[in-house]
Amino acid sequence: MNATTPADTVIYVVGDIHGRHDLLAQLTQQIAGDASARRALHRQIVYLGDYVSRGLSSRRVVELLLSSAPAGFSQIHLKGNHEDSLLRYLDGDFDAGRFWFDNDGLDTLAHYGVSIPDVRARDHASMSLLRQRFADALPTTHREFFRSLRSAYRSGDYYFVHAGIRPGIALERQNAADCMWMREPFLTSDAEHGAVVVHGHSISEQAQVRHNRIGIDTGAYRTGVLTCLALEGRSRLLLQT
Repeated sequence: MNATTPADTVIYVVGDIHGRHDLLAQLTQQIAGDASARRALHRQIVYLGDYVSRGLSSRRVVELLLSSAPAGFSQIHLKGNHEDSLLRYLDGDFDAGRFWFDNDGLDTLAHYGVSIPDVRARDHASMSLLRQRFADALPTTHREFFRSLRSAYRSGDYYFVHAGIRPGIALERQNAADCMWMREPFLTSDAEHGAVVVHGHSISEQAQVRHNRIGIDTGAYRTGVLTCLALEGRSRLLLQT
């Protein structure tokens, strides 16, 4: 598909951050520098989700995202599976919390200063105690940020999600859970989806550019490589830390 952005628009798409506030700060400077050399009137940053867990500090990532965007930019924040798990746990779903903890969700609690007596405990009482401590430690602005996240966003011939979509289903009918959690059959599908899907979630050493999808999760939390895809018209450019 010969995809294009809307006229006079440049879109910067940021992959999975996972607590690497240091890399996010670096990449934001690179984006601002790249944009200064472009003539596009409309400038936008789309963040693909998974801001929390792992890395150095989930809290500082959220604080950076809540601070002012670079001058002249609008921002779209999508929800990743880690934010989905976080919210479900806060809403009392302890099974979701256990799954999240087993996939480094406890890092998020630690980044917010939550005392964790036993990192292995998954019983109801322990989950309830940690949920209350996390709820007390989470600033209202951060809670509102997590609840405001979108599952998908479309601009021009591009469709942005955290994880993927279900092939064969129209984009406007995609399930939010699939957008946040999908891997197969999306990753190996050769189907045309009605737009080029730009996503994170599935780590690869390099950005994966296919005719129907572009994956930009380069495992920043462990590789130090946070990837941004810059889209303008029919052009594509990768920026990386």
